[in-house]
Amino acid sequence: MSAPATAPSESPADLDRSNPEAEIGARAEAYRNWGRWGEDDVLGTLNLIDPAHRVAAAGLVREGRVISLAQSFDTNGPQKGWRRRTNPVHTMTDTGTDAERANQGFPHGIGGADDVISMPLQCSTQWDGLGHIFDHGFAWNGRRAGDVVTSEGDLVTGIEHAASVIVSRGVLLDVGRHLQPETGELADGYAITAADLDACAAAEGVTVGRGDIVLVRTGQLARTRREGWGDYAGGPAPGLSLTTAGWLHRTEIAAIATDTWGFEVRPNEFDAPAFQPLHQVVIPNIGLTIGEMWDLDELAEACASSGRYEFLLSAAPLPITGAVGSPINPVAVL
Repeated sequence: MSAPATAPSESPADLDRSNPEAEIGARAEAYRNWGRWGEDDVLGTLNLIDPAHRVAAAGLVREGRVISLAQSFDTNGPQKGWRRRTNPVHTMTDTGTDAERANQGFPHGIGGADDVISMPLQCSTQWDGLGHIFDHGFAWNGRRAGDVVTSEGDLVTGIEHAASVIVSRGVLLDVGRHLQPETGELADGYAITAADLDACAAAEGVTVGRGDIVLVRTGQLARTRREGWGDYAGGPAPGLSLTTAGWLHRTEIAAIATDTWGFEVRPNEFDAPAFQPLHQVVIPNIGLTIGEMWDLDELAEACASSGRYEFLLSAAPLPITGAVGSPINPVAVL
């Protein structure tokens, strides 16, 4: 798909850093996909994954090696309570001790263990669903936000609609290794540009196109593992520039994920108050599903070793009715 004739600049140097409203609005209008897949659409760019693309992706499997791209789900996570986001709390409701003491009430010596977990759906490796972000009170496809997400959940674009959809060709863009070959890590606050993404793909000998799921490794998670969580959840981070909105639109990718908390560069690229402007463009306007806090380090090593940066990727959300996001255990099959 060609970019609109009025496409905004893809150079961060051209951003009016005093006017986030105008910069966000220009990109929202230029790249809006409302109505593209019909007025009843609930999948957005996930519609770009078709059966033929999945068949071709399955043909990328060479070794049968499976790499989990999930961080851990436990109390030792990065969350610090911002907007009630906490780390998972895992509790046992039946244990081996109970079984040994035969106090579970079961016959003929059988015992068991059970457990429960309490956690925000976006506290670790996860997808942002289409009901997660709004633009001036509007949700994906031009619906009123209050008609979509209520106290009963996302009544229209709940994450359950994507439960059998997100299997496709995955492409790793190891921008951290491409731009910083010695460390493999981008500095916090580095804004990844469309030119960076294209140059990384070219260096890896891979193309990005319709229906792909793109994984962008910045290296921040590797640094965090070495130095501690710090402000990983919500603090400064490398990430995509607002100016990549055009790239995300014209490549016709189905979804994108990063190894950072917020997907886009932080602090955001404005002197005036701003919060996650790229989210505001791509989720409610483009209809793009975004993944955050993915662990891409083992995959990056495998891709660098083999020289192959494409693979079969399966990343199904839990079919939690009405949820605006979901924890996942995405797997790359090489």
